[in-house]
Amino acid sequence: MSQGRILVVEDDADISNMLRIYFESEGYDVAVAGRGEDALEMCRHRLPNVIVLDIMLPDMDGYDVCRRLRNSLRTSHIPIIFLTQKDERSDKIRGLELGADDYVTKPFDVEELNLRVRNAMTRSKYESLTNPTTGLPSGQLIEQRLRQLVQGEDWGIVYIGVKGLDLFGEAYGFVAKEEVLRFTAMILTQTVDRVGTLDDFVGHVGSDEFIVITEKEKASRLAEAVKERFDANVGTHYNWQAREQGYLVVEDEEGNEVKAELMTLTAGVITADDGPFADIREITEAAADARREAARS
Repeated sequence: MSQGRILVVEDDADISNMLRIYFESEGYDVAVAGRGEDALEMCRHRLPNVIVLDIMLPDMDGYDVCRRLRNSLRTSHIPIIFLTQKDERSDKIRGLELGADDYVTKPFDVEELNLRVRNAMTRSKYESLTNPTTGLPSGQLIEQRLRQLVQGEDWGIVYIGVKGLDLFGEAYGFVAKEEVLRFTAMILTQTVDRVGTLDDFVGHVGSDEFIVITEKEKASRLAEAVKERFDANVGTHYNWQAREQGYLVVEDEEGNEVKAELMTLTAGVITADDGPFADIREITEAAADARREAARS
C-alpha cells in the first residue's frame, strides 16, 4: 500500500533521481518535474499529497509556483516543502508568507527530509478531518470517537444545534454566520474545560450542529451550562436595535417583515442508560431525536 504521492520539483537530475529512488524505497509514489509549469500541469491531472519544491527553476522560481498553487482552490491545501540552497532568513520568511509548510536547505539529510514529508502529510490529513471554520473534529474523527462508545457504559452525548442561525445569516451575511459558529465552538470547548473532564470530546457535525461526548453524569449539566453561556453572550453578534427589541426583523418569502427570535442553542442529551445501542447509527439517530425534541419544547 502506497504511503502517499510526492511531487519532486527539481531541475537537478542527480538530486531528483536520488529523491525519487529513496522515497520509492520508502513506499511512496513519486513524480518528478524539472520545470515549474510542468509541476503545475501535473497537479492539474493528479494531486500529490505533498510537494518538495526547489526555489531555483529554469522557467520560474519556486515562489511563483507556490503562489499559483495556493491561489487555486484545487491545490491550495497541498503541503509544500521548499528545497533550496538559499539560507537567508528573508528567503525563508518569503516562502512561509506565501504559504509554504516547511523549508529545507541544501545540502540536506534525506532522513530529515523524510520526517518532514511524513509530518506534513500527517498534519494535512488531520486538517482535512476538521471543520475549516471552527477547527473542531468532524466526519471520520467523530465516527472514530463514537465507535469507542459502543463498548462502554459510562458515556453521555450532548447533541447541539444553533436555532435561528440561517435567518441570522440572511440578515447579517455569511461572514457573520461563520463568526457565530466559531463563537459556539469556543463556548463549547471552554465549558467542557470548566464543567467536563479532560477526556471529553467536542466535534462539529456540520452546518449548525455540534456534539460533545462526556461522562453520563456530566451530560445534562454540561448542556445547561453551554446554553446559559450562549444565551448570555449571543447578543454581541446583533446590532443594538435587535438587542434592545429582543428579536430580529426579517422578510418572509412574500417580502413581508416578520419577527424572528434571537438565536438560541438546542441541546439533546442521551446516555448509555438510554440503550442498548447496537452501533453508532443508532446512537446518532437517538442523539438527533433528542435534539429535535429539545428544539420543539
